[in-house]
Amino acid sequence: MKILVTGAAGFIGFHTARALLERGDSVVGFDVVNDYYDVALKESRLALLEAKAGQVGGSYEFVRADLADETAVRETFAAHKFDRVIHLAAQAGVRYSLVNPGAYVQSNLVGFTHILEACRHHEVPHLTYASTSSVYGGNTTMPFSEHHGVDHPLQFYAATKRANELMAHSYSHLFALPTTGLRFFTVYGPWGRPDMALFLFTRNILAGKPIPVFNHGNHTRDFTYVDDIVEGVIRASDQIAAPDPSFDAAHPDPSRSNAPFRIFNIGNSAPVTLSVYIDALEDALGKKAIRELLPMQPGDVPDTFADTTALQRAVGYRPATPVAEGVSRFVAWYLEHYDEAVSA
Repeated sequence: MKILVTGAAGFIGFHTARALLERGDSVVGFDVVNDYYDVALKESRLALLEAKAGQVGGSYEFVRADLADETAVRETFAAHKFDRVIHLAAQAGVRYSLVNPGAYVQSNLVGFTHILEACRHHEVPHLTYASTSSVYGGNTTMPFSEHHGVDHPLQFYAATKRANELMAHSYSHLFALPTTGLRFFTVYGPWGRPDMALFLFTRNILAGKPIPVFNHGNHTRDFTYVDDIVEGVIRASDQIAAPDPSFDAAHPDPSRSNAPFRIFNIGNSAPVTLSVYIDALEDALGKKAIRELLPMQPGDVPDTFADTTALQRAVGYRPATPVAEGVSRFVAWYLEHYDEAVSA
């Protein structure tokens, strides 16, 4: 198939594009490559995609543009006939949304509108897009289920991603555009984002600096290894969303629709405390952390825990990489990739 992957220079987008190339798909990557975090890391990911395409003999093209640029999006769709669109580009980060909400409006709302419009007008068979576990916000019923209401976001980032789900449903209903939203749960692994805890902790531990441990390390997260996320993304994309015949308009279930629309959690379904996560990192590095215990940050949720029953029923897959194994793989990548910096 020919597949558009937005956010191809990003963490999950890079891994997804690479996996698609490895299985023989033609891939068009789309990314503005902004400076929200280290541009050199993004360029290294893009170079690897070019190399991978050469190794497997696959068709790969990269468009360096902003999703908020409607003309660039329109021209990309006009130049290609996409069998699938996997939309992973977004302004990420919970804390950053507290200080620069405008970036989230442009990327997550304006950019997503342009993707929806392009998919509609070019009759794309299936749009799969990234949402987030953050949409569960103030919910405390565990595990988080797609059947739960998600109308109490705790950060603007989560509000924009919930808006994406609602926007997608309107296009599925109005224009019969099949859409699948995927709520990711705390993704980590090689080539991860430098603003994420695992990256920050690793860098500080190796440098002998303290690491900030919010909520005294007591909150739990459903840490999900990136390869597991990618497997779920591709399987969900392959299977085109269809109307749910069991949808009851008199008693609407948030996870169902009479439009070709669906939402899945993708999480490890095995939450651990932040302290245990740090323990795994210390074991992988062979070095103890200096833990600076701090209160909960604004916008954080105490716990996350994914119910992945719907994903498993639909596509026959659920993430299962243990945290210790996933953290060890990240550390091995980090030590190799930043060898000179670490040595210095």
